[in-house]
Amino acid sequence: MKWSEIPSNARRYIIYHVIVSPLLITWYMLPMYMFMTGYNILDVGIVFTAVHIASIPITYLIGKLFDRIPIRHGLVLIDALEGTSSILFGLAYGPIAPLMLFLGLIIDEVAGMFYPLYQAAERVLYPEDKMEEIFAWHIRLPEVSQLVGFLVLGYVFGYVLTTPEGYRLGFIAIGLSSLITITYLLTCLPKIDVEERVSAKGFRFRVNAEFKLILVIEALMTLAWALAPEIVLLNYVVNVLGLTLFEVMVVEAAISIASIVATYVSEHLSTKHRFEAIAIGYLLISLWALIMFLNPPFIMTVLAYSIARFGDVLAFPFYRSWIFSKIPKEKASSLLAALSSYRRLINLVTPAIAGFLAYIKPTLPYLVSLALFTTISLLLLTHQRMKH
Repeated sequence: MKWSEIPSNARRYIIYHVIVSPLLITWYMLPMYMFMTGYNILDVGIVFTAVHIASIPITYLIGKLFDRIPIRHGLVLIDALEGTSSILFGLAYGPIAPLMLFLGLIIDEVAGMFYPLYQAAERVLYPEDKMEEIFAWHIRLPEVSQLVGFLVLGYVFGYVLTTPEGYRLGFIAIGLSSLITITYLLTCLPKIDVEERVSAKGFRFRVNAEFKLILVIEALMTLAWALAPEIVLLNYVVNVLGLTLFEVMVVEAAISIASIVATYVSEHLSTKHRFEAIAIGYLLISLWALIMFLNPPFIMTVLAYSIARFGDVLAFPFYRSWIFSKIPKEKASSLLAALSSYRRLINLVTPAIAGFLAYIKPTLPYLVSLALFTTISLLLLTHQRMKH
């Protein structure tokens, strides 16, 4: 599919992700800042878990908003909250540093509760008959942006602004940049609320055997990724291999290149082979986990993460369209929010577990991920055989 063939509103939505993708470097900058200021991997995991638990009461209140808030306004709220949290990280200095970090993480956690609105926007803006092809563009262009942005910012914060003070300035600058993304959302995207604000009266959603399989896979996948998060990679590259944030961003650059290549491969796969594509993707991710468990040198770390991302992106459009095929468009935001809450429940204490495993052995979390991703692949292949 050519870029010009994508509906204009869908193109504008993809461009929004192109703009924000480089700003995701804060996912690495924050734990790096915590390492700089005296935290170890176990401490970081415990702090993140404490934030998850503290945000539980907010989850209930947020859930009440999903059928009331227009999707575009929800996306604006995400950027406003994440910008605020980044500025608070920039103010984490001296005696108030722990408080600022905790408040910033809580606000960031609240922003994450609205992430299902991204999927709801995709469900509305992307035509069903072209979903996989548009998702290829949805992944490809933001990855190019992230590739360039992560390398530039990684060099800046890996070799130029390498002190806590430099990181705090970076957090504030990134937080203020949310004003640009909010302006873009308000001026370039439609409101996207007509199809979403449909009365739930008479609505029935049947959880059949296939959707139950999705729930099982979601649980396994959430655990598999959550037990080997960014903090585990950062800890390995920085604290074990003795490198900097820039080298971590080199890993991310390789991930982006693998993502772009995988989008071209996925475009040429038929939906008839949906489950095989998803299963192969997760087998490749299993290979990543195996390599990382074996304490690889830096170059093998780059290769391992490239393999994982290739597999993930190969599976992504087929997995996402499979979920969307089971969710009515008029209730996309509600059901996707329910799925997100399901993931959050599973993910409640995983940062502390990941930190504990990495504290024992820096690559131990990857062994658990290996077992989980292998199980996912076997479940998908078994399901496909049973269908035929």
